[in-house]
Amino acid sequence: MAYNFFIDDVQLPVAPSSLETKIRNKNTTMTLINEGEVNMLKKAGLTELSFDLLLPNSKYPFAIYPDGFQPATFYLEKLEKLKVDNKSFQFIVSRLKPSGDLLFDTNIKVSLEEYSIKENADQGFDVVVTILLKQYREYGTKVIEIKKPSASAAAASAKPVAKTTKPRPTTNAPPPPKSHKVVKGDTLWALCKKYYGKATKAMTDELAAKNGINNPNLIFPGQVIKF
Repeated sequence: MAYNFFIDDVQLPVAPSSLETKIRNKNTTMTLINEGEVNMLKKAGLTELSFDLLLPNSKYPFAIYPDGFQPATFYLEKLEKLKVDNKSFQFIVSRLKPSGDLLFDTNIKVSLEEYSIKENADQGFDVVVTILLKQYREYGTKVIEIKKPSASAAAASAKPVAKTTKPRPTTNAPPPPKSHKVVKGDTLWALCKKYYGKATKAMTDELAAKNGINNPNLIFPGQVIKF
C-alpha cells in the first residue's frame, strides 16, 4: 500500500513508517451517593497525530520530490514557518492500494504543537523529525455592545440594550478561470486556494466529483481541471 503525506500543500519526501492517531476522550466519571460511579458523556476532544519523519540530505530512489530534490533544510524551514506564523493548516494522508485505487484518506485541519529534530550517526547526513499535530476547530466570537439608557428610558425600563454581532470571513478572490492545466506540484487544495481564495474539504471533494477524479488528493501533470 502506498502512502502520500502532505503538510500545508507540501508533499513529504518519505512517508513515515507509522502514524499514531489519538482520539481524546472528555467524558467525566463521577461518584454519586449510594449509586456508585457514573460516566458523564461529553463531546470528543481534539484529535492528536504524531509520527517520525525522515528528511534525506541525499536523493534516494524511494523518495518523492514533485518539484525536484530538496534538502532537509527546505522542510525544516517549512516547519519553522508553520510554528512561527501560529496558523492552522491542512494535513492529508492518502492511502492507495497497489492497483492505484484509493483505500481511504485523512484530511484534517491541524496546528503544529511541537517537533523535535534528531541527528544520529547511524542516519548519516539525514535528519529525523518527531512531529506532534493537534486538530484545529474553527470558532467565532460575539461582540456585545451595552448602551447606557437615557434618563427617560431608565425610568421606563432598567434593562440594558444588548446587540450581538458575529464576524464573518470575507474573500475578495477574482472569479476562477474555466479550466486549469495541472503542472507538477499542483493539488486540488492549492487550486481552490489560488482561484477561490480559500479551500475546504467540501470544495476539493466537489471539484474532484465535477472532474471525475476518484481521489481528491491525487492529480497528475497535464490533467485539465474544469471549474
